[in-house]
Amino acid sequence: YSSHISLVCFMVRSSSFEVYQCERNVSLGVKIDSLAKVLKCAAADDSVTLKADENEPNTMDILFESKKNDRISDFQLKLMVIDQEMLGIPESDYRSTVEMSSAEFRRIMGDLSTMGDSVTIEINKGGASFSTKGDIGSGNICLQKSASVDKPKDGVKITMVEPVKSTFSLKFLNIFAKAAALSDTVVLSMSEEYPIRIEFAIDKDVGYVRYYLAPKIEGQDS
Repeated sequence: YSSHISLVCFMVRSSSFEVYQCERNVSLGVKIDSLAKVLKCAAADDSVTLKADENEPNTMDILFESKKNDRISDFQLKLMVIDQEMLGIPESDYRSTVEMSSAEFRRIMGDLSTMGDSVTIEINKGGASFSTKGDIGSGNICLQKSASVDKPKDGVKITMVEPVKSTFSLKFLNIFAKAAALSDTVVLSMSEEYPIRIEFAIDKDVGYVRYYLAPKIEGQDS
């Protein structure tokens, strides 16, 4: 991860597709903004088929079919070459994790952004704290370890081998927090001097979105 500040991993389990066929592992390099442009051509109730053929190694087929099967749209998206070593997932034996409401996480990141550019996240056995300091002042938000009987998603769960404390860019965390719409809860996993992992699980075991963000070095710009 040394050459990158952040990385995202979006995983959809094979069981979540109506039809899934893959005889061997295949890596396809896709430009995100190009894929987004094609997907915008689909209607809300269209079925989507993604197809890669080893006989056509430079393109991926994207097929949209209307619910009544009276309209079929077929697109070929050019693929790109990606250095897979640069996209290695920086997994770790995380020393501390906190599970909390994703809406609360998004609110905290937004609130602290009004005060500073960076946030220091500290996890200990009592809870988690988020603090920032900027030109106009400072702010600190503490969440105590708790369980909500009425709304389990609103509780704060701490799993800790040892306390951890690191500082991260609020600019990136606010972008990641937008994924709160996908999940009621978010899990923050941390180890000292290692990228934080921020995971949003998608409903009904569909999959997950994981963001990784390298900690800031003292004196580093945002």
